[in-house]
Parts: sequence; structure tokens; C-alpha cells
Amino acid sequence: MPQHSKELFKKLEGQYTHFGIAQRVNPVASPLLHPKMIAISAVSGILLFSLLYETSAVVLLNATDSSSPTNNFTDIEAALKAHLDSADLPKVRRKRYISQNDMIAILDYHNQVRGKVFPPAANMEYMVWDENLAKSAEAWAATCIWDHGPSYLLRFLGQNLSVRTGRYRSILQLVKPWYDEVKDYAFPYPQDCNPRCPMRCYGPMCTHYTQMVWATSNRIGCAIHTCQNMNVWGAVWRRAIYLVCNYAPKGNWIGEAPYKVGVPCSACPPSYGGSCTDNLCFPGVTSNYLYWFK
Repeated sequence: MPQHSKELFKKLEGQYTHFGIAQRVNPVASPLLHPKMIAISAVSGILLFSLLYETSAVVLLNATDSSSPTNNFTDIEAALKAHLDSADLPKVRRKRYISQNDMIAILDYHNQVRGKVFPPAANMEYMVWDENLAKSAEAWAATCIWDHGPSYLLRFLGQNLSVRTGRYRSILQLVKPWYDEVKDYAFPYPQDCNPRCPMRCYGPMCTHYTQMVWATSNRIGCAIHTCQNMNVWGAVWRRAIYLVCNYAPKGNWIGEAPYKVGVPCSACPPSYGGSCTDNLCFPGVTSNYLYWFK
């Protein structure tokens, strides 16, 4: 590890609340056994990571993709089916990969965040729970691999990851660090896009947040898994709580803004029939999650 990195790690136990390090190889975590937050971002081949002293969630940034957006639900469903058919999942569905309370908390938090973005969004879609996304998240969480995957699914899905050790009071302790990136994000207004929109992030990362508020990412499925021994950049974490959230259609497309700026619901897709609730294009569902637990 470079000398300046060692010095920063030594100061971690002092008054430092944030620092960042850039390396061209996968950073090896300091052998810290107490909870700390680590975040990683892939930008032009350089990995950035930061440790925040006051939080115990670890979040791994999802890589952006330079290809064209894939919004074809047939392609997405086909990819999910292939993944689930090959995954080692129980044939009889069990309520073990996430509790009903955790699912509702994650889903409601996302919709609250999406409905309150600034500048306001003209085309922000209401997010619903997707069982197949949750099952694919379960399959990946069960591997206890601290990385995004599986790679062939990432062509179709967005993915946010979080891991921590120790007890936690609420699942949102693993989710809110994604939203907290908003403080470092500058939204690209239409006049900034010529024609491609710049990514203006003034912190270590912002794309957990932008995936959360990507207008067309209207489905989410998450799973949580306890890994007895999880390798996080060379350090073995005992009883690590691993959260995987998959999104469809995927967001974070290079050169695109997360949403259109305007009067809420003024640019909803025609399929919504003009329905709007809490500043979100609303699909008119009577329940977006409870059916899953029947």
C-alpha cells in the first residue's frame, strides 16, 4: 500500500470522518474488524474508495455502461429466467431472502426519494416490487461475493450493493448511504447536454443515488443474506449482512440524465394513462408488494 494510504488508514481511528484514495488496482481493505463504511467506484479504470468513520455500511458502486439502454421487458425477463433456471435456489419459495417489513421499507423509501427529487422530474415512474428481480438478487447474495454480478445479467439490470457487520436496527441503514450521495451530485440541466449529459459528481461516487432516481427504472427486487465469512478486499468479515438490490430497466447510462426536468407527471409514458400520485407516474396497481407473500 502506498505510504500516503498507510498514513490515512492510521488516522482513521482519530478525528477523520472522510477521505478518498485512488489506485489502479483493486484496493485491499485495511484489516479493520470494527464496522466501517467502504465505497468503491470504477471511473475510467481508476478505483476510488472512501471510508466514513460514523457509518457501518459498505456500498459497492455499480459500473456504468456505455451501450444503449435496454428497456425491452422481453429481453429482461428472458435473461432473468435463464439466470434463475441455472441458479441453485430452493424449488419451493420461502420467505427467507427478505422479510415483508424490509421489502416494504426499501420500496417505500425508494418511492419517497423518487417523488421528492430536485429539480422536479416530469417523467419519474412509480417503482414496484418484482419477484424475479428479488430471486436473482437472492442468488447473487448467496454467493457472498463482494462484487457486481452475474456479469451477463448486468447488461439488463442495475444493481446496488451494501454490506455491514454487527447489528442493525433497520434495513434502511444499508440503503440510506446510497441516497446520501445526493449531496455530491449536480443534476445536468438540458442546456448542459450537447447532446450528451455530463456526470457531475463532487464526491467519491454518485451512481448509487442516480440508480435510485433513474426515471425508467420502475422495478426493484432485493435480497439480504448473512455471510458467515465474506472477503471484502482481502479482509474477512464475520457474519456480514449482505444486501443486493436489482433494478430494471437498468439506469446509469453514460451521457443520459436520470430523468427529465419539468412539472411532475407532465411527461409520463402513455401507458400510465395520465395517472399520477406523489409526483410519480402511477401504474394504478392496488398493491405493489403484498401479493408476493400470499
